[in-house]
Amino acid sequence: MYRIRSYFHSVRGKLSLVAVICILIPAVLTMLIYNSLTREAVEQQAKENATDSMQLVNGSVNNLFQGMLNTANYFQANSDMKSSFIKMLNAELEPYDKFTATNRIMQQLETLTYIGEKSYITIILTNGETFTNYSKDEVNPQQFQKEPWFNNLKQLTGLQSYWVSTSPTIFPYDRISSPYQISVARTLRFDSTRIYGYVIVTMMENKFSRILGSLSGSQEVVLVDGEGRILSSPDPAQVDTMFQYSRQMKEREPHAISSIIRDEDRKLLLTTADLSFNDWHLVATEPYQDAIVNISSIFNRVFLFQIISFIVFLMLLLVLMRQLTKPLIKLGKVASSVQRGNLEVRSSIRGADEIGRLGFLFDQMLDRIKEMIAEVSLTHARKRKAELAMLQAQINPHFLFNVLNSIRMKVMRGGDQESAKMIASLSKLLRMTISRDEDAILLHEEIELLTHYVELMNLRQKEEARLVVDVDVTSFDIRVPRFILQPLVENALIHGFNQSAGTIRITAARAEHFLQLAVEDDGIGMEAEELERLRARLTAAGSGLEVVQESGRSRGPGMSGIGVANVAERMRIMFGDAFHITVDSDKGTRVMMHIPIREEGRPHV
Repeated sequence: MYRIRSYFHSVRGKLSLVAVICILIPAVLTMLIYNSLTREAVEQQAKENATDSMQLVNGSVNNLFQGMLNTANYFQANSDMKSSFIKMLNAELEPYDKFTATNRIMQQLETLTYIGEKSYITIILTNGETFTNYSKDEVNPQQFQKEPWFNNLKQLTGLQSYWVSTSPTIFPYDRISSPYQISVARTLRFDSTRIYGYVIVTMMENKFSRILGSLSGSQEVVLVDGEGRILSSPDPAQVDTMFQYSRQMKEREPHAISSIIRDEDRKLLLTTADLSFNDWHLVATEPYQDAIVNISSIFNRVFLFQIISFIVFLMLLLVLMRQLTKPLIKLGKVASSVQRGNLEVRSSIRGADEIGRLGFLFDQMLDRIKEMIAEVSLTHARKRKAELAMLQAQINPHFLFNVLNSIRMKVMRGGDQESAKMIASLSKLLRMTISRDEDAILLHEEIELLTHYVELMNLRQKEEARLVVDVDVTSFDIRVPRFILQPLVENALIHGFNQSAGTIRITAARAEHFLQLAVEDDGIGMEAEELERLRARLTAAGSGLEVVQESGRSRGPGMSGIGVANVAERMRIMFGDAFHITVDSDKGTRVMMHIPIREEGRPHV
């Protein structure tokens, strides 16, 4: 009992229960309402089947009528044919021209004869000239003018056509196979009013009856006109008779609609379809019991199949659910093992789906956690080692400053003001270096520190270098990292002036969220190749690449060993890609730094 309760509390149990419920409830409801809906469904399906069958027949019959209509329209739309007909109307036409026009018309008629279903084409011009695709010795085309419907052609307007209902076949070779024929006629006009001829396209009724009799089963299809007279039927005896259910047909809804009617003690399925060219209709009748017998059998089989498939698919679903949730169960066990402190375990779950992706990310997370723990341990060890080294190397700053101050006072009493000034600058420089713990200082403090440094360097130079400070007032209170100017000034003193006199200019200005800080000297400058190498080192600084010190430049102990590239690397570590540094050199050298201003003037360090 406990295992069953635990199973349904798991993800696998919940998914299985939901799946069973989602399948079981619809299946039960389907079985309950199946009997009540089966009758209506069977009736509706029978109507739809009859309608579909009718649509197939309707499409084929419409294709025949469309072919007849296209043939009739061809003679009016074809400009070459129209030109030939007009020539034939000319009483003064030369015999040769008449022969040419007649030959062209007959070639077109012969071409149309071999396209599509066989049909008889008759063209009668108003001057008595006739053209046919059949022998005039067997059938006189003037015979059509004696038909009672021929005068109705004059009542047509525009592109209207007149459909001639079923009539006895006048072509002797077709009377045996098709006692009846169906024709379409239309006028040939110069314009919308003047008639210069008539075109009649005739097709045998048996071509239509073969289509109507192509349906299998007990369904019977006939072609009837607007009055209910049968125009074509698989049974020749029904042709030219009144359709038995013409009254029910007239009561139908528009387009192809199936309905159930009663014929004495039996029900019939009546299906009708309108033709798009005239008021003729296709009508199909079928005993209702014959129409539903196959459908009822199908519904019974479907019902049995549903029951069997429900059981089979339910079992298959439970098996698949177990397989699909197996990775989740394994992942849960791995998570429990990690919770107990085992970081060496891995799920090894892989795949293209979400579960495979989750297993891969979970294992990747464990690898990353292990790496981070190792990094933290290593960093902690290095920090402890650095603290120990700091404690070992630490001296008392106050003692050092007091000694230097005592030396300076003694030197001053001895009258050596220059040495006293040198000791005072050294004392201030050491005080800024040793006693300040902040990584960032105000810009004016950095410049003050730089002033002392230049004073000390001038004491060891053959000629003094002049320091010019051109800093915007609004920039003095901006915090910058310590000792970013001293390495740049050192390069100017040592490499730019080379123990000679010169001027170093420090400029600073605020530009939106950046501090533009520049160090410029009027020294000897740099050669193009050396400048490109320096720019490459500055680009590589802070990007994870190895920073190589400037070749050919000596570095002494202490602060002078930081270097321009080291300053760039330090600034990029602090500010990232937001920091930019550029170097230009012609007669002198100019180093421009764009330093982001953060937190109201405090750089992020």
